[in-house]
Amino acid sequence: MNKNDVVTPETIDDLEPKMKVSGKVLKTALAGAIVDLGIEEYGVIHISKISKDPITRVADVLDEGQEIDAWVYRVDPKESRLELTMLEPVDIEWNEIKPGMEYEGEVIRIEKYGAFVDVGAERPGLVHISEMAYGYVRKPTDVVKEGDTVDVRVLKVNRRKKQIKLSMKAMEVPPEEAVKEASSSSNDEPTPTVFEAAFRQAMDKNGGGGLDGLLNGKDA
Repeated sequence: MNKNDVVTPETIDDLEPKMKVSGKVLKTALAGAIVDLGIEEYGVIHISKISKDPITRVADVLDEGQEIDAWVYRVDPKESRLELTMLEPVDIEWNEIKPGMEYEGEVIRIEKYGAFVDVGAERPGLVHISEMAYGYVRKPTDVVKEGDTVDVRVLKVNRRKKQIKLSMKAMEVPPEEAVKEASSSSNDEPTPTVFEAAFRQAMDKNGGGGLDGLLNGKDA
């Protein structure tokens, strides 16, 4: 299911965090709004989950009777508790990101020191210019431009500062490894052993007289 597909639940048990739902605002208050999703339990949206921009009055943004789209923030069927948010949830939570993980992302901003890549987390990660490619990179735009899709690997995560360090070159084969692979694939004939080399030399001296000639000391 696409994250933007709207779910039509029959009961609260059908709901999970990050599911998109549609409902009607029943009541607005100082702390938030109550939303009817068409099931027994009503959903509650806290004022901080209504808009990315700070708001002081819920009624400035929502009207009673208004149809809205929202996402499930928290749900507890046993407690009949359903919290909603109008802020689209991120694909990747901070506690899910670990060094070594690999993602496909979009380059959304370029600075002199590197490029910021959106991998679906709350904030984009930084690919420092030194991690963009093997060898010297004069400027980030020599490698990427805004809107490019790139493969990256997580190097480090600072959850307190919400920073992600990424690498593009970690997804590439190191130059020395590429040379080794090219060299091994180009050698169709295996390298002879010392014994094989000596045997061939003796055969050449024997004038190609064959194994019997070599063993009997016969000249060609």
